[in-house]
Amino acid sequence: MIIDLFMVYKNSKNKLERKLGLFPITNIVIANMIGAGIFMTSGLLMGDLNNPLLMILLWIIGGIIALCGALCYGELGAAIPQAGGEYIFLSTLYNPMFGFLSGWVSFIVGFSAPIAAASIGFSEYFTRAFPQILDWGNATGILNPVILKKILSILVITLFTFIHLRGIEFGAKIQNYLTLLKVGLIVGLIILGIFFGKGDFNHFSQGNKFSFDFGGWKTIGLSLMWIMFAYSGWNASTYIGSEIKNPTKNLPLSLFLGTGIVMFLYFCLNIFYVYAVTPENMKGVISIGGLAVGNLFGEPMETLFSLLISFALFSSLSAFIILGPRVYYSMAKDGYFFKFVSEVHPTFNIPSKAIILQGIISIVMLISGTFDQILTYMGFSLGIFPILAVIGVFKLRYSGKSKYMLPGYPVVPIIYVCFGISMLFLAFLERPIESSIAILTVLIGIPAYCVFKRRYLVRLRVKANKN
Repeated sequence: MIIDLFMVYKNSKNKLERKLGLFPITNIVIANMIGAGIFMTSGLLMGDLNNPLLMILLWIIGGIIALCGALCYGELGAAIPQAGGEYIFLSTLYNPMFGFLSGWVSFIVGFSAPIAAASIGFSEYFTRAFPQILDWGNATGILNPVILKKILSILVITLFTFIHLRGIEFGAKIQNYLTLLKVGLIVGLIILGIFFGKGDFNHFSQGNKFSFDFGGWKTIGLSLMWIMFAYSGWNASTYIGSEIKNPTKNLPLSLFLGTGIVMFLYFCLNIFYVYAVTPENMKGVISIGGLAVGNLFGEPMETLFSLLISFALFSSLSAFIILGPRVYYSMAKDGYFFKFVSEVHPTFNIPSKAIILQGIISIVMLISGTFDQILTYMGFSLGIFPILAVIGVFKLRYSGKSKYMLPGYPVVPIIYVCFGISMLFLAFLERPIESSIAILTVLIGIPAYCVFKRRYLVRLRVKANKN
């Protein structure tokens, strides 16, 4: 579906055409949401929470928060049915600088960090399928497991960067197969595991009693922020508002349906994890899907499913490598980014330098942090601007320009804003270093905006003088 979207962009010369109905845009929301997060975060969550029922509850709460955000974005998208998502919402409702900052964060964090996270997930699942690789690394005395996994992750990023340098058509075929594999795997894991596996529902009563003191609430805030990474993408169809038929109706409905379906799948998959693995054995395990299958069906099936999940994670990684450079390319074409990023390859007709730049940034992130550090930095950075966009619903209502009235107003946007601010506050207290780096990333965007805007105005004056 993501590739079909870019075919629309490619074939439209002057403006984007409204060709997408409810079914394809709902699929786009689902495809963008289901990524590395659901396959990788539950083990980390259990390590901090040590309470399976609380973990399941937080996944449900995260889904409700995402649904509230989806409803709010539905009202925004129906009133401002243009491509760009938060970029266009914030620019229209507040100031172009806020739109630029959301794009700036997308450049630094929104695409490069998920690529790094997905590549880490691949190396975790791949080495679970083939532990001999780690044994070989230990035997050499040079490559310990941590270094070897990072090398595998770098190779994956490099491989898919080169794949998408060959053109959108070639990358499209690979992307579509990977997305089908990913969705099929989740459904298969749920059905096979719960109905045919030999797990134990008594696992839900194990673990420790959670302490709801201030330290416990900080842990909950950080956990919810990690969970929201797995739900990221609930706003996907707002990025293609200019191409949706009857956007007043279809855009809000696609967000609600897509987010609701994914919420149900995530709930079932976490039930499967706990049914298969004791809370104690879940702690800190990134490749939790492989461990769960191994417990239920034995080592051969663990190897098979770990391998399949590792390749399914290629879908998320590949999608971000496709999407990200197009955003940077558009920003550069508008004069709000480095000019060389807007250059198009003469043969393959793709933003090749933007793709290479993104690959480099992703590798730097991969080398400089662990999975949970990248997850915290990414979750904090990406949690800021959706809050501003949802607050914009109140401004939209006040101006009388709303075309679709979201149900539950004003409770729904208040729920999202309150939870969003609380998560950021608690996560900052729990992980101040990663959160401070995220804030610094946003602040660096302010002088960057001023520089690019000044250059853009200079070019406009020069062009006007020539005419």
